[in-house]
Amino acid sequence: MIYLQLIREFLKIGLFAIGGGLASLPFLYDISARTGWYTAEDIINMIAISESTPGPIGINMATYVGYLTGGPLGGIVATLAVIAPSIIIIIFIARILEKFMENKWVKAAFYGLRPAVAALIVSAFLEVVKVALLQTEIYEETHSFWDLFDWQGIVLFLILYYLIYKGKKHPIVYIASSAVIGILLKMA
Repeated sequence: MIYLQLIREFLKIGLFAIGGGLASLPFLYDISARTGWYTAEDIINMIAISESTPGPIGINMATYVGYLTGGPLGGIVATLAVIAPSIIIIIFIARILEKFMENKWVKAAFYGLRPAVAALIVSAFLEVVKVALLQTEIYEETHSFWDLFDWQGIVLFLILYYLIYKGKKHPIVYIASSAVIGILLKMA
C-alpha cells in the first residue's frame, strides 16, 4: 500500500536527514531510484516549488512527493511521517536539554555530524547543478565539451547570483523573475 511506503520512507528522512530540508535531497534521490515514483527533474521542480512556498523545504517536499504518489491523503501521510520523529525527539530533548547539551558524548556526536551534514548538502547541491546547469543527455550523444553545459542556464545563474549577492530584494523577486525568464527562454 502506497501510504505505508510513504510512512516508511518519510519516517527515515525525518529521523536521519539531519541538517534541514536540503539534507533530505540524497534520501529523495534514493527513493526516486528505488521506487520510480518521480525523476531527478521532478526533484528539481520540488526544490523550486518548496523554496517558492512558505514553510520548511523538507516538509514542503514531503507534501509534494506524498501528493504526487498518493494524492491528497498521500501528501498528509508523508508530511506527518517526516515531522513525527522531530516532534518526538524535541519533546524528549526539551525535558533534558540543559544536561543533554553539556554531555561530552553529545558534543562529540555533534562534532562528527557537522561534516556529515555538510557532505550531504554538498552532494545534493552537486545533483542540483547537474540537472539545472548541465546537459548530460546531449553531451552523451555528441561528446562535445561545449554541449555539456546549459549556457543559458549558467548565464541566468551567474546574473541571479550577482543580483542576489549585491541586491537587497526579497527572494520572491528573484524567484518570480526567474520563472518569467525561463518561460521567455523556453517558449520563444
